[in-house]
Amino acid sequence: MTTEFLARLQFAFTVGFHYIYPPLSIGLGVILVLMEGMYLKTKDPLYEQMTKFWVKVFALTFAMGVATGIVMEFEFGTNWATYSRFVGDVFGSALAAEGIFAFFLESGFLAVLVFGWDKVRPKTHFLSTIMVSLGSMLSAVWIVVANSWQQTPAGFHIVGKGLNARAEITDFWAMVFNPSSVERLSHVLSGAWLAGSFLVISVSAFYILKNKHIEFAKASLKIALVLALFASLFQLYTGHASAVGVSKNQPAKLAAMEAHFDSSSSAPLYLFGWVNSKQQEVKFGIAVPGMLSYLVSGDFNHKIKGLNSFKPEDRPPINIVFQAYHLMVAIGFGLIALSILGVFLWWRGSLFNHKWLLWIFVFSVLGPQIANQVGWITAEVGRQPWIVYGLLRTSEALSKAVEANQIVFSLILFTIIYILLFVLFIYLLDQKIKHGPEEPDTIESEYEHQKQLFQSGS
Repeated sequence: MTTEFLARLQFAFTVGFHYIYPPLSIGLGVILVLMEGMYLKTKDPLYEQMTKFWVKVFALTFAMGVATGIVMEFEFGTNWATYSRFVGDVFGSALAAEGIFAFFLESGFLAVLVFGWDKVRPKTHFLSTIMVSLGSMLSAVWIVVANSWQQTPAGFHIVGKGLNARAEITDFWAMVFNPSSVERLSHVLSGAWLAGSFLVISVSAFYILKNKHIEFAKASLKIALVLALFASLFQLYTGHASAVGVSKNQPAKLAAMEAHFDSSSSAPLYLFGWVNSKQQEVKFGIAVPGMLSYLVSGDFNHKIKGLNSFKPEDRPPINIVFQAYHLMVAIGFGLIALSILGVFLWWRGSLFNHKWLLWIFVFSVLGPQIANQVGWITAEVGRQPWIVYGLLRTSEALSKAVEANQIVFSLILFTIIYILLFVLFIYLLDQKIKHGPEEPDTIESEYEHQKQLFQSGS
């Protein structure tokens, strides 16, 4: 195996593992704001019980996200020194903004959120919940801005030549609002909201099936369903907008996403299939004629640029991008269907009478996680062979001093550590779910104290 392959494999593994946790934190943050907001409005101890339980899960996922994200920063310097030199000015600005505007905000209020229930006024605690949720989303903003700049560079010029070449910012806001940043950010956030909401849906459905914490579970499930319905529909909208942007800014990626080889009008949209790159065809596929052209432009006869318009060395891997993209879309529509069905049955008053649906809800927690992972595969593999689109190839971005055997050693080490971390995360999450929320009697005993704080803070 080559040094380039191993370096890419290591980074893909660490990023993929890390990306389990930030979407959960972002989604759970919004859930916490909704639950504690209902508590402030109604003074019902049930909503306090819900918020206190999910705060514990949020804190666990936040800690895991921080622990697993640190490694990637070191990989930039060890395996990707040329890349780090090239993008250092751009990424330095974006990541510094994340630290100042997001991480400090989130971590600064986290202690109040987790430990401040009986130490601050309810409105102050609610403010801390909002700030932590906002901080988690602001963190995503700057990470997505940096990554989107790689996809659609803007607001820069090149300084130096050869190995000393680097991108230098000439317009900070043009860099921030590069051609793909807004579309991709909205798509990432909606995916995170889905991850958090379906975790709550899964645990709540499990409690109902096991006849445990029934009132708590029903109320949690309803709140999460509302967010899931909004997020899934918003995900559809943002996904369409992002695909339209890809057609304009990265036509080779769009062609790979739909295995479109020859430029043509009335381009078909494949529902599924298996791509044979040598024969340039999609086997076992079903396609809707003209639909790709229509979705991109609103015109069934719009011409779509095919992969054969690009040099072979400038084309991304086709089948992996095709399969990842179509799996993401399929899961997205499945989550929309589940959300609509859940809300409809809730409106009909029979949501909790269908055990088959509740069991689907239990396992639905995997849907957003898989969709988020294959979505990133689509975005990152789809821009190959470029690490910075049109400017720097992935093969040119490697550190010149790192050898394959060194990467193998660190990859094995990271794999062992990350497996242990994942086992620990699952164990702790399982323990929290088994323990369940605080008993209503405990919540009621604190109610009078909280009522006094409400009155003194009003």
